[in-house]
Amino acid sequence: MLALVLFLAISFAVAALGSTATAGNVEGWYADAEKAPWNPPSWVFGPAWTLLYTLMSVAAWLVWRQRDRVSVRPALTLYIVQLVLNALWTPVFFGLYPSLGAPALWIALVIILALDVAVLLTMLSFWRVSRVAAWLLVPYWAWVLFATTLNWALAALNS
Repeated sequence: MLALVLFLAISFAVAALGSTATAGNVEGWYADAEKAPWNPPSWVFGPAWTLLYTLMSVAAWLVWRQRDRVSVRPALTLYIVQLVLNALWTPVFFGLYPSLGAPALWIALVIILALDVAVLLTMLSFWRVSRVAAWLLVPYWAWVLFATTLNWALAALNS
C-alpha cells in the first residue's frame, strides 16, 4: 500500500508543477486566446486531471505489484518517460507562451505529440503485465489526444 501512496505522490507532484505553471496564465493570455469551438471551460481541467492522475497511479501500482512474477522495468520506465513528458508540456504550453509567443504553442505541440506516443507505448507495455492497468490508462490517453487537438487549435488560431 505504501507503493500506491508513492505512485500517487509522484503523480500529484507532476500535477502541482503543472498547476504552478498554469496558475497565472489561465486568466492571463489563455483566457484571451482564440480557442477551438470544442475547447471545454477551464473549470473542467482540474477535476479531469485529478481523476486521470489517480487512474495513472493505480495503473502503475498494479504493474509494480507484478514485479515478482514478470519484469516490470520496461513498463515502468515507459511510465516515467510519459510522466516526464507530461510534466514538461504544461510549463512550455502555459509558461513560455508570454515570452515566446505562438512558437511556444508549437513547441508544446511537439511535446504533446511525443506524449501521445509515450502513453500508447506505456499502455501496450502495461498490457503485457496487467490488462487492468492498461485499461486504466485508456481515459488518460483519450484525454491527452483531446488535449493535442486543443493545443494544435490554439497554436494555429493564435499564430
